[in-house]
Amino acid sequence: MRPRDVLPGAVPGLLAGALTLGVFLSPRIAPVAPVAPVAPVAPVAPLVPVVPPDSPRVLVVIAHPDDDAMFAGTVYKITHTLGGAVDVGLVTDGSGGYRYSQMAEPIYGLRLTDEAVARAYLPAIRKRELMAGGAIVGIRNYFFLDEYDDAYTENVDSVLRYQWHADRVRARLAEIMTRGRYDFVFAHLPIERFHGHHKAATILALQAAETLPPDRRPVVLGAFVGSVRGDTSQLGFTEHPGYPITRVRRDVDPFVFDLEEPIDPEGRLDYRIVVNWLIAEHKTQGTMQLLMNQSAVERFWYFAANGDAGLPPTRALFARLTSGH
Repeated sequence: MRPRDVLPGAVPGLLAGALTLGVFLSPRIAPVAPVAPVAPVAPVAPLVPVVPPDSPRVLVVIAHPDDDAMFAGTVYKITHTLGGAVDVGLVTDGSGGYRYSQMAEPIYGLRLTDEAVARAYLPAIRKRELMAGGAIVGIRNYFFLDEYDDAYTENVDSVLRYQWHADRVRARLAEIMTRGRYDFVFAHLPIERFHGHHKAATILALQAAETLPPDRRPVVLGAFVGSVRGDTSQLGFTEHPGYPITRVRRDVDPFVFDLEEPIDPEGRLDYRIVVNWLIAEHKTQGTMQLLMNQSAVERFWYFAANGDAGLPPTRALFARLTSGH
């Protein structure tokens, strides 16, 4: 097993799980006796990146912890077959996802459908759920921006102006992209009639990438799943009104990853299993579980802001994803 790359400010997957473990003590559980102090350990310098030069580096930018399901199959193949590295930048604290948490209440011993309880406990719980799914698909590092997960709205202007500290998020994403030297950024396709948080995260990722020098700028792709290979329900997307940076190239077809591609030699297993496993880890998100086996493809739109220079590497990535090499 190769060592992980650790970027400044990142929380590696295994360490992140340990850091949030303590918050899951139910009020009914007695506290653990303190452990005797041990001698301090000398700090460990960040590991030198070991990702092979021809392996893709990807940053996934999402608004909520369970938004990672949009890219699960693609990410799994990048990390497990192509030898690539994938990190996650999570914008919100996830505290607003409590409305359908009933079935997770006995698991965590908390009344998670009570907003006050959810706001206190869900941020750490949902980070753990994100990291449990990340362990399945091979996430390397996590960046938690912890913006307040406020009420649902489709108004992206409200999110960017009033709910989030947009300047801080944009600057932090630009810093992460600069230090990570990513080839690609995956985000949600900012469809107008969807959650404003999803759209805001993508807009900020595009704006952050635009601040980087052209030779250091990652290719940003907007993703949306499809129930069948020929599904064209979102092919009419051109851009989000008022945000020309979200315009996609109409002369470039969406890049497609087939979730029904066989994994095993007998052809009985495919990437839908990986997606289902990841979805199952988000136990506080009850309606999320209904999305199992609902997608056959993950599709990625090419934003015009990438220019022509990003097309060859994007085509090369999806050619490798299709061939498996």
